[in-house]
Amino acid sequence: MVRRGAHKGFLLADLMVGRQIVTTSTRSWARSLATEVDVDTLQSSTDSIEASLENSLRETKSIESEVENETVQYVPQIDARSHTAQNLLEDGTAQRFKHHKFHQNRTRSLGTSIDPNHYQPHKLLTYPPFPSDITLELLLASQAHLGHKTSHWNPMNSRYIFGIRQGIHIISLEQTAAHLRRACRVVSGVAERGGLILFVGTRAGQDRCVVKAAQMAGACHLFERWTPGSITNGHQILGHCRTKAVDELDREIKGFDEELRERQVLKPDLVICLNPLENWIMLHECGLSTIPTIGVIDTNANPTWVTYPIPANDDSLRCVQVIAGVLGRAGQEGQARRKELAMKGVVTYTPDKLTTGVSVPTHRAKTGGSAEDIR
Repeated sequence: MVRRGAHKGFLLADLMVGRQIVTTSTRSWARSLATEVDVDTLQSSTDSIEASLENSLRETKSIESEVENETVQYVPQIDARSHTAQNLLEDGTAQRFKHHKFHQNRTRSLGTSIDPNHYQPHKLLTYPPFPSDITLELLLASQAHLGHKTSHWNPMNSRYIFGIRQGIHIISLEQTAAHLRRACRVVSGVAERGGLILFVGTRAGQDRCVVKAAQMAGACHLFERWTPGSITNGHQILGHCRTKAVDELDREIKGFDEELRERQVLKPDLVICLNPLENWIMLHECGLSTIPTIGVIDTNANPTWVTYPIPANDDSLRCVQVIAGVLGRAGQEGQARRKELAMKGVVTYTPDKLTTGVSVPTHRAKTGGSAEDIR
């Protein structure tokens, strides 16, 4: 057993030893600081630092004064006539501007120039080309000559193919231009005789050109999926659609609502298809109903599917926009001729008779074939 007093003695001894260690280390640290730091040395180092700072400040001010005193020196220009140096500072602003215009006129003809008739994508929709604007350059720029691989071709298109380039069939642009002009005459004739035209383009990106072409030609348009049976079974699918009677100037005539309900569903007189491969059902229905069709036929399509084929690249959106715009312009010209003759009292088509035997009044106008025959 350990006595309580002895235990306290041990604790006091330990505290005394610890205090002695702390005091010894503190004294040794203070002694080292006193030996390393000298007051005189510290004062001299501070003076040297201040002197170096003053010297650097003087050098900075001298450099700034030299820069401010310097004047801008222009490179003297050589006169083209006298071959002498000119001082532009003495000549002034007018002389410098004169030299600028002189060099601008001398170097204006250098470099490349942008043709004002360069390709602008929005113009194919806002201002489509006319049938008279059909050229080989326009078709070539719209990539109408590019076909598919030789392994995907349809032998029925051999008469439209110009050659082969790197395994791809090249469509003859002369054939494309000739068939496109023929299609324009067909569209213009149908529109002049008051026929109902339908523009169809169901691929992505074709909706805007289809709508624009239909608006110009006064026709209908379809840019979504074709509903099978819309022509062969139209009385069930389109029987609820509204029909109206119009005169020779396309003005609606009232009073024929009861007769129009009993009338058969209207069918288009001409169908223009921009992608026949996806709408072969519609083309088959048009064939069963003897409705003429116009289609863009690529090298992998069958040209016998449509009545008036146009051999061209149906995968190029620019090519499709050119063809749709040209056909829309052709329909617009036909509509303009029809209305012009209607203002003179000449009707270029025979009005359809309703089921009740009542025909649409034409105000004692002449009826017949084309405008040339009526005149």
